[in-house]
Amino acid sequence: MFSSRLRAGTGRNRLALALEARRKAGLPIVDLTLSNPTRAGFAYPPALLTPLAQKRALGYEPAPFGLPEARQAVANDFARRGVAMLPERIVLTASTSEAYSLLFKLLCDPGDVVLTPRPSYPLVEHLTDLDAVSVLPYGLEFHGAWSIDAGGMREAVARANAERRRVRAIVLVSPNNPTGSVVKPSEAQAVAALAREHDLALIVDEVFVDYPLEKEDACLFPAVDALTFSLGGLSKTVGLPQVKLGWIGVGGPATLVQDAMSRLETISDTYLSVSTPVQVAAADLLREGAVIRAQIHERVRGNLGRLKAVAALHPACSLLSPEGGWYAVAQVPAIESEEAMVLGLLERAGILVHPGYFFDFEREAFLVISLLPEPGIFQSAIERLFGEIGRS
Repeated sequence: MFSSRLRAGTGRNRLALALEARRKAGLPIVDLTLSNPTRAGFAYPPALLTPLAQKRALGYEPAPFGLPEARQAVANDFARRGVAMLPERIVLTASTSEAYSLLFKLLCDPGDVVLTPRPSYPLVEHLTDLDAVSVLPYGLEFHGAWSIDAGGMREAVARANAERRRVRAIVLVSPNNPTGSVVKPSEAQAVAALAREHDLALIVDEVFVDYPLEKEDACLFPAVDALTFSLGGLSKTVGLPQVKLGWIGVGGPATLVQDAMSRLETISDTYLSVSTPVQVAAADLLREGAVIRAQIHERVRGNLGRLKAVAALHPACSLLSPEGGWYAVAQVPAIESEEAMVLGLLERAGILVHPGYFFDFEREAFLVISLLPEPGIFQSAIERLFGEIGRS
């Protein structure tokens, strides 16, 4: 009766069950998986959402790509980061997830293939399922620093071609979640060359671009000579995941951009999913929300420093230093499975972390730690976390 695009449910995993039991028992939990900035103790300006109540928001002005002034506001935000993006090349969406879905509809027929990084956040795989698209992973490797396995990417394209499966796009996430890795200019050029060679598009997820960790300049994907779609949104840029606005910036050869925009107009006009109030408020939210972005940036950098200091006291563990975003990955002794380890941390210390297998790490043992929690809570939790690992 139901679509095969929806995977059969496998039930909740042991960690989810243990977490539910602990909550029901009223036991304390320190959440080091925190991803919601609105629950991280930041000081949001009281009037931040007031622009959503403007009188103009009561009217309905359908526009497939979004209202002109909202697209201009997003273009201005690209310019803030040093990127020239014409408002005519911006498509507004209700979320980054929707942006992916629109692009899969634009680029892929059912059964076509997109290349995705591994390890990475599993969202893209769920979205490809819903659009009847397949994924082939390419590796991110850590050898003192993260890098793209370019050879593996080429092999994935060749394998798909040998199997008569059509590859249509390469997904790049920069900074990546959870590795915090950033696509380097040389990697970008190599990937663009592969895209040109095989007539592929680049989908570049830059939602964490405003949070560089190792240097001051924004870690933006550079302009390349391939059809490129840059994704962003209010959720990360100004810490407002509940105010649903995302965007696609389209770049590359003019003819390809023109063709893509023409087709995207048809798709976007079918959905018209972005609400008028958030479009009317977009410029104000992007401007006034900068105070939230600054707090998040200060928080994650400070917590990364705390994490490095504590990890250095435990030589059996190593921190796979991130370059951007708000997560960090610690490699710990594989004396037990990741599942057993995170269950033990939750049951003994009340500390919740993600195991590496949630993000498709190819081997164990890795723990993924959010850098968003309040500093005092974070410091105490990571000291206990590494102490527990040291006693295991």
